[in-house]
Formats: sequence, structure tokens, C-alpha cells
Amino acid sequence: MVEEPPDGALVEVEGLERRYGERAALDGISFELRRGETLGLFGPNGAGKSTLLRVLATLIRPHAGSVKVLGGALPGEAWKVRGRVGYLGHDPLLYRELSGRENLLFHARLHRVPEERVDELIAAVGMHRRAGDPVRELSRGMLQRLSAARTLLHDPPLLLLDEPYSGLDPAARELLEPLIGRASGRTRVLVSHDLEEGAAECDRALGLRAGRQMLLDRPDPARLKELYR
Repeated sequence: MVEEPPDGALVEVEGLERRYGERAALDGISFELRRGETLGLFGPNGAGKSTLLRVLATLIRPHAGSVKVLGGALPGEAWKVRGRVGYLGHDPLLYRELSGRENLLFHARLHRVPEERVDELIAAVGMHRRAGDPVRELSRGMLQRLSAARTLLHDPPLLLLDEPYSGLDPAARELLEPLIGRASGRTRVLVSHDLEEGAAECDRALGLRAGRQMLLDRPDPARLKELYR
């Protein structure tokens, strides 16, 4: 097990590059993220935001540069890091034929988490009445709530969140705020397309366009708008 840095950055990225064929999806990205901070990722479609999250989640490999997550160097120590991050992406990562509770129990066994934690999170995300229904019968918002519960099962020290409130009504957003929002106090990397809301959620903003780093600074909606022009 890689030991989490006690005082330093939980994420350290220097000169990160990732390509898809000849196209550079990420080109020279550099930043640090310290404990308790939220880094917001902003930029138009195709800017590289989701690709960056997937690199940090150890789902895809960097092609160049240095990447350290929770003290583990990627890609060489990805197997040590993978079970210690919480990744909430566009794919809910749930089996459609299983119920919500069966899905969470499956992931809990992978992480050696007690069954009580599953029931605790089902209640926390407001899914106790529908937890026994097959995932294929659930709405997008319900899937997102279950995905948030899956992300939090193993109490990860780092959350990687790709538009986590997408498809949620106000009541569901209110349920998730203390779990994955700013009120949670967790260390987060957050993708948001809502500039005002996203800026309010983060401590620093990383602006991307066509895979290149355009800004890394305190969040300012006026400056972030320039990324989309």
C-alpha cells in the first residue's frame, strides 16, 4: 500500500501528455492538489477534462510527464492507487441486471467494506425504497445517486467527479451535497460546465482548451468564459 503524503500534495502532475493516435488529448498539463482542496476543471467539449480525470483514476495511462496520486507514481504504481480514489464519471459502472443494493454489495466486497456501509450509503443518497429494483429500471437521476454511493463506499481520500450533479433534481442535489460537495470537506477534482456554480465549488481552477493548459488560478467566472470563445 502506498502511504498517503501527510502534508504534501495528494496529486502532483508535471508535463502530462496523453494522445489518441496523432491527436494530443492532453499536452503539457502541470498542477498540484493539496489535502482538502478542490480543483475545478473547465473548458469546452473536447478540451481534455474527462481524459485528465481518467488518467488520475488510473483508467488510462499517461504517455509522457510525471503523475503522482496519493503518493503513488502512475502508471507503475496504479495498482496500489486504484482502490483509494473515488471516481464518478459519465458511466455509472453498475450492472444493469443487478439491483442497486446488489451492485453496491459487489463493490463493497472488492474493497472489503462491511455490509453496514452499503445500507448506510443507500439511506444517505435516498435510495432505500428503490435499492431492490434492477438498475435497468431506474431513472438517470437514481443511477447518479447510486453511482455516488459506489464512489464513496471505501471512504476514498480523493474524489474525481465528472459533472456529478448531472441529471439530478434539486432534492437529490441537496442529498449529495454533504457527501460529495464542498460541504464534505473532501479533496476533489471536479469537472463542471456551470461556470458560476463550478467556480463557487472550487479553490483553484484549471482551464483547458484543445488539451492545453490555458490557466491555473483562483476561480473567476469572467476569466473562465474566455475558454469557450
